Amino acid sequence: MASSATNDLENRKCEGVKLTDHSENEHAQGKKALTSQTLLRGLDVIEAVANEPLSISIIAKNTGISYGTAHRIVSVLVQRHYLKPDSGKGFSLGRKVLELGFMAFHQTALTRIAHPFLEQLARETLDTVHLARIETDSVIYLDKISNQRSVEISSRIGGRKPLISTGVGKALILDWSEEEWCALYHRDAHLLREETTVTQWVELMRRYAQSGYAFDLGEDAQPIRCVAAPVRDGSRKIVAAISVSSTVVYMPSERMQMLIPMVKDVATKISAELGMRT
Repeated sequence: MASSATNDLENRKCEGVKLTDHSENEHAQGKKALTSQTLLRGLDVIEAVANEPLSISIIAKNTGISYGTAHRIVSVLVQRHYLKPDSGKGFSLGRKVLELGFMAFHQTALTRIAHPFLEQLARETLDTVHLARIETDSVIYLDKISNQRSVEISSRIGGRKPLISTGVGKALILDWSEEEWCALYHRDAHLLREETTVTQWVELMRRYAQSGYAFDLGEDAQPIRCVAAPVRDGSRKIVAAISVSSTVVYMPSERMQMLIPMVKDVATKISAELGMRT
């Protein structure tokens, strides 16, 4: 009897836990649905003003949401620069939408334009060739042509690496100020494989910036060496970087020096295709 009562009590406890979990799941699902609905309404608002500036009342009418909800969403989108007030006409698309549009264009056009040049560079060097850009304080690889040697480079298209320790990462930040280099050092110096002072780091970046290229001397992976150069658009802004990478066996310091003009030349050709005047 006692055993039966105990088992019954435990079963009820388990049932209670299940009910609580089910309730929590329903609550979580409800919050997720509400968040998704808010996101969809925000996208509706952005699309509503794509062709012309609209007032909040017109936005509410065209999207089928209440005035109060439209007002809250517009306020957030203005705060995040997805919308902007348009001289008494209402609200129009903000600079953030323009920035994202250019980024999407570069991701597509840049890879397509650069790929033939990368293939040629890979054929001439027999090494791994990369195309990369900055995304959220990291390097992201847009393209990779594998080497023709028995060497494995761990990078992959869509993969991320630190700015501070990679050749393409350094090439991408050649135009940064020394204050920005210092800030990156203080944030990510622990990722460097060899101890480097901030003075040494800034001096290194200063030399790279003056010469228009950058090296990876094993800072990211000890046996890997890399020669990188920036790619610029029509405004001469650095929008990407290319690199030639291999192991130290195939990439002694003498060869790295020989590769500098070749890598810079290919980067310049890609830049010219993006509108940069040499």
